[in-house]
Amino acid sequence: MTDVTKFYILAHIFISFTGALLLLAIWYNISKRFKLILQEDDSKKRVDKGLLYLSLAMLVWVLSGCWAYLGNLFLFSERPYYAAGISLFSIINDLFLLLALFYSDYAPGFIYKNKKNVFKIILVVMIMSALTLLLPTLLGEQNEADGLRISALPDFILSGFLAFLLIVSFYRTFVYRGLKIVAVISTIVIVLIFISIVPDVFYRLNDEFTKNLIKIIAKTSFIATTLVLTTSWVIELANTPKPGEMRIKFMDWSLVKLTIPSKGIVECAIEFGSKTTQYKNLLKFAVRRKYGGEADQSILIGTAGDEIKNQSYLSRIIDNINEIIQSGEDQKLERKDLFTFIGQGRYRLRMIPENITIDETLLKEFINSPDNQDYKHICNKL
Repeated sequence: MTDVTKFYILAHIFISFTGALLLLAIWYNISKRFKLILQEDDSKKRVDKGLLYLSLAMLVWVLSGCWAYLGNLFLFSERPYYAAGISLFSIINDLFLLLALFYSDYAPGFIYKNKKNVFKIILVVMIMSALTLLLPTLLGEQNEADGLRISALPDFILSGFLAFLLIVSFYRTFVYRGLKIVAVISTIVIVLIFISIVPDVFYRLNDEFTKNLIKIIAKTSFIATTLVLTTSWVIELANTPKPGEMRIKFMDWSLVKLTIPSKGIVECAIEFGSKTTQYKNLLKFAVRRKYGGEADQSILIGTAGDEIKNQSYLSRIIDNINEIIQSGEDQKLERKDLFTFIGQGRYRLRMIPENITIDETLLKEFINSPDNQDYKHICNKL
């Protein structure tokens, strides 16, 4: 084992281990401090584990580094099972990163809190892992041909798919949080991580110094990027109103009074005026949250035949409220302040039922409307 290789592997292990411990410590602290916000649905006890899975992904990097050190120390780094082990660790790392994206608000919709698709992805990962382990034995000497290591292809394909998801998710997150420079940096870092695994597949491109340099720069930068992501997440959580502090009163058609003390909103009258669709959608959420059972409290959004056709309708409610209130930039409401995404395309109002007041006459007019007949069975307390 050369000094360059030994330096890279030991630095890789130390940096990854430090990054994993930092993220674990931060996740544990956040889980304690913001438990009420992270775990709003008492029936499911959901806790955001995105940061936990990121730290586990880095711990897999540590194990991969230990495997590489042993392979070079005991001189089996040229054996087929060594390369299979490296690819297997890479696939497990991909799995934890994919699970982390399940909790990312800005991940592509087919993975964000979509359990069915996540289970399908996990199944694909397991198939990829099996192929990685079996191909070297099945192919034998034919595993390497024309500069291509066939057994590394499953990991390469999965890593490419993951790189795309990470780029989209990180870029959207940082742009939304006003960190456009970090968004660009995160894209470059993820591309570098993907480039660093290319020599594992096309082994003729393997320049030891260049590959190790790219890997250590990319992984160190990725850890730094996740720490920035974590910091912005903490700030976002700190600015998120608690469900118990928010109050809303539906006083008449198009007229509500909203109270969110942490945002400086106290008994603020909001007149939706001609924007009746936004008002009706907000009223639908309020009726379901106040009177509905567990199965009726949320609304499915974004598919054909749904009550609300698109998520943009939720954003329009928030934009209209911000326009009327005209609060400062740091006090503007965000969609997640009023609405909770509970997975599978379903949203519900974050306020607790006791803090929702609906005028009795208004409620009767609403449920007796021809378009809202389905709400009669929801209002079973009346």
